[in-house]
Amino acid sequence: MRLGVLDVGSNTVHLLVVDAHRGAHPTPMHSEKSVLRLAERITPDGELSEAGADDLVRAVESAKAAAVRLGCADVMAFATSAVREARNSAKVLRRVAERTGVELEVLTGVDEARLTFLAVRRWYGWSAGRLLVLDIGGGSLEVAMGMDEAPELAESLPLGAGRLTRTRFRHDPPTRSELVATSAWLEDQLAGLAEKVGELDPPDHAVATSKTFRSLARLTGAAPSGAGPRVRRTLTDTALRQLIAFISRMSSADLAELEGVSASRSHQLVAGALVAQATMRALSLAELEICPWALREGVILRRLDHSNSEGKTARGTDRGPGE
Repeated sequence: MRLGVLDVGSNTVHLLVVDAHRGAHPTPMHSEKSVLRLAERITPDGELSEAGADDLVRAVESAKAAAVRLGCADVMAFATSAVREARNSAKVLRRVAERTGVELEVLTGVDEARLTFLAVRRWYGWSAGRLLVLDIGGGSLEVAMGMDEAPELAESLPLGAGRLTRTRFRHDPPTRSELVATSAWLEDQLAGLAEKVGELDPPDHAVATSKTFRSLARLTGAAPSGAGPRVRRTLTDTALRQLIAFISRMSSADLAELEGVSASRSHQLVAGALVAQATMRALSLAELEICPWALREGVILRRLDHSNSEGKTARGTDRGPGE
């Protein structure tokens, strides 16, 4: 079965097409994205701008056309914090549906944490034991922890890399005082999360997902994406501290020249690094392993699970009286 997943995020609209069926590894067949930076197109009164909504419609139309061209049996479309938090989100969603026929599912932050956790659990399997999963997006930080496929703890905090760049920094690169103040502020914001995590059994395996963590790992020496998804990649607290000392003095234009950093996200790399460092400190994590699967894969896996469940139900109702 060929499936598409359309992710409307804070920075990009990303279509991922995979060949997949229940019990098999979803194989990526196509990926394309449009850089819209929707979170930066929220007006002072909290609404997504008309231009932003127009661009979103066009991006969804383009993604839908690609999915049809590639033969997708189904496209699962969802939106995260940028659309979720816009005051006119209902109006924008109706507009997208009317113009494109695509109904965007708005995920809560907890939904994001749970689905990302599902993807990580499936990637590593049961032998990984208790998992602690971190994901830094443009608008929020998701944290999930547990032993099963449904986490015991699933939290979402408004500490995304893009959000902090917009609200905490006024200079590019940020000033020393901005860096110090933001680090102290993050420590305070994460205190409650640290308390909740501390009440649970400690994790056997700490994992990070998302473009932010992948970029940070690459800049600290992890293998490039071309080496394949099964190469072990890690991010340590020591390497991250050294990296922050280096990148915090660089402008976003200079950061975009570094290998592993995309031009569309270079402006929020420093903020993302500070969130990563503060979270690792708050949760006493010396090392994170980078998982190639994240939210989009979690959405695909949920779809396959539901298909399998519905298939079993249908087969059950087809049985005769003596069966």
